[in-house]
Amino acid sequence: MSWWNRKRAAQLAAAWLASRNPRGGAVERLRLDDVSPELDVYLGQAAYLQLSLYETMGRAGAGAPTLSGRLVTGVLATTALERHRTIVAEIERGGEEPAELMAPHRDAIDTFLERTSGADWYESMLTGYVTAGILNDLFANLLRSLPIDVRQRLRTVFDAREEPAVVEELTARIDEDPVVASRLAMWGRRLVGDTLLVARSALASHAREDQERLEPVWTELIAAHTRRMDALGLTA
Repeated sequence: MSWWNRKRAAQLAAAWLASRNPRGGAVERLRLDDVSPELDVYLGQAAYLQLSLYETMGRAGAGAPTLSGRLVTGVLATTALERHRTIVAEIERGGEEPAELMAPHRDAIDTFLERTSGADWYESMLTGYVTAGILNDLFANLLRSLPIDVRQRLRTVFDAREEPAVVEELTARIDEDPVVASRLAMWGRRLVGDTLLVARSALASHAREDQERLEPVWTELIAAHTRRMDALGLTA
């Protein structure tokens, strides 16, 4: 990532934190490694998020402008379903009922995905790429604080296996119609704000520390978002 984009990521993160700390003043920084998730809450949130992404991407496929686009939308959907099934297996391993653990997170995640589903296939694809990317980064990092046996079983669940196919397909469509680029850049900027609200909500359930100390978390998530947008040739 270029110097300008690193600076931009830091500025965005600082602006976000300023809205949480209007009186200013120094705050001690906290990293995701210092955040200890409650296992049931973590698994319930992650499982319902992946199930919802699967359903959202499944619906979006019908609007794809090309067959290749439809296939890649299917990749997003099936990857989310694979993640969901892996997390559900972990819930069941612990003797819990998946539906019960997911239920408390249903309303918030449903509202979020309704707001970010997109007006057409292009926006829906960017939603699957951006929001899943940010939240998968968050849950992957939170995984580091879970018990070691859980970490071992879930160590690859949040990898970015689907992203190269999405980048290739969206880039091809943008090259065909450059007007799409400016629209998607604007949509991406909206998505990052809504997605960080969900990330903050997730951390509120896990963090035992004051949210104002999480500046490095936001910086890290926004920097990764900037890299994803750069891969599409779009401005974050």
